Amino acid sequence: MADTPSKIESMRKWVVEHKLRAVGCLWLTGISSSIAYNWSRPNMKTSVKIIHARLHAQALTLAALVGSACVEYYDQKYGSTGPKVDKYTSQYLAHSHKD
Repeated sequence: MADTPSKIESMRKWVVEHKLRAVGCLWLTGISSSIAYNWSRPNMKTSVKIIHARLHAQALTLAALVGSACVEYYDQKYGSTGPKVDKYTSQYLAHSHKD
């Protein structure tokens, strides 16, 4: 039986392959939910509701970009198989275990 990747691993792989799509979907979800929330507040002008929705979506987009950068950094540093050991580190480890 082949090893199937975990749900978290498959989500991480999708985000790595589709960074901009993930950020765009998060932005669309954020602005939609913010507009829905602001529309439920009747004592605000429409222009203020739209501005608030844009600000919320902008903050969410920045958070998504930071998250995407973290995923990219992790993927570059460790890859999908775990931490990488370069040849200098492996030489150091090989020499440090000798008595």
